[in-house]
Amino acid sequence: MIPGDQSVSGPGEETPEPLKPSGVQVPGPQQPPSRPPPPYPGLLAWPEQALQERFVELGGRAFHARVAREQLLGKGILDYAQMTSLPARLREALPSEIPLLAGTSQRKVESRDGTTKLLLDFPAQGTTRGGGVETVHIPPLGSKRGLGATLCVSTQIGCPVACPFCASGLDGLARNLEAHEILEQFAQGRAIGELRRAVVMGIGEPLLNFENLTSALEHVHNLMGLGARKITVSTVGFPERLKRAARSQPRFQLAISLHTPDDDQHDELIPALRGTSIDEILAAGDDWFEVTGREITYEYVLLGGENDTMGHAERLIRRLAGRRATVNLIPYNTTRGLGYQRPAPEDVEIFATLLTEAGIVAPVRYSRGADGAAACGQLRMIRSGAPCRTIPAT
Repeated sequence: MIPGDQSVSGPGEETPEPLKPSGVQVPGPQQPPSRPPPPYPGLLAWPEQALQERFVELGGRAFHARVAREQLLGKGILDYAQMTSLPARLREALPSEIPLLAGTSQRKVESRDGTTKLLLDFPAQGTTRGGGVETVHIPPLGSKRGLGATLCVSTQIGCPVACPFCASGLDGLARNLEAHEILEQFAQGRAIGELRRAVVMGIGEPLLNFENLTSALEHVHNLMGLGARKITVSTVGFPERLKRAARSQPRFQLAISLHTPDDDQHDELIPALRGTSIDEILAAGDDWFEVTGREITYEYVLLGGENDTMGHAERLIRRLAGRRATVNLIPYNTTRGLGYQRPAPEDVEIFATLLTEAGIVAPVRYSRGADGAAACGQLRMIRSGAPCRTIPAT
């Protein structure tokens, strides 16, 4: 082998390493520079001005930012490629620059009555946990079929109220949802079908995340066209928070979850309000009506053998005497492992009749989507392995 020749080796000889100048490092293959993550997790998280500027930088016009949001919320289009109101080059650039959604759909369950339940996952933020929330799309039945569905949305990941008959609070509270995460539930619901109404009755206590909720609802009003009479927010009725909400020029109807006329039982059924009397809650409701001019709906989940007796009905009538209100009676959607049962149909009928004869509007709201785990928190707990499942109504 010729000295210094490193291109040819004889039989059994190893090819020597290339000679390297002393002290000089040979650079390895160049890696492409990593792309910095987007400054906001999804389209609906961007501040309006920043979003317009970014759209212009990507070759669009400022008004295209609003068009994209209208397509997402107003039409439920969950893919930039299908937003044909945007220029083709902009549609191609957007997915890698501005993610459309922050959350991901983990599970979709459709019930025989047409109800669709979604389990959406949102990432952790800082030191707070992420997790799943539930959104339910409930189409009307009978003569109203095809007129647009009701969407039930959540405001928190988990729930701090810890009602013992509800699956939502079994894991406690992880964190509040951000405004854009509440909005993404509307977008996901609209993708299933037209929306006529919305109820904020999913996982979480809305008054404990009121700023993010009202911010989200402003976009719902402006981009989806759902007015104040088409949106109902349900709360257990923290009195001071309710009074502040009444003075915030709220653009929604109010429902208060009462569930019993008795203070001792109220402490048991709604632990977060232990020590707050029903009189205080009703007084806050009276204040709401005086300030806003809007009547309240009181929600009463009928628990078999617990709060569904004639005595409960008679005491509830006395509590509500002289008040303009509706009472929604909701036979419990039984969840195995929580120790509560659905009331007998005859007990529901007696309870409703007593209220009606006393001059109280008291419709019975039977559960929808029972075979699809549509009660609050059930689908989330099924995924986590908790020992509870829906027993279909009979």
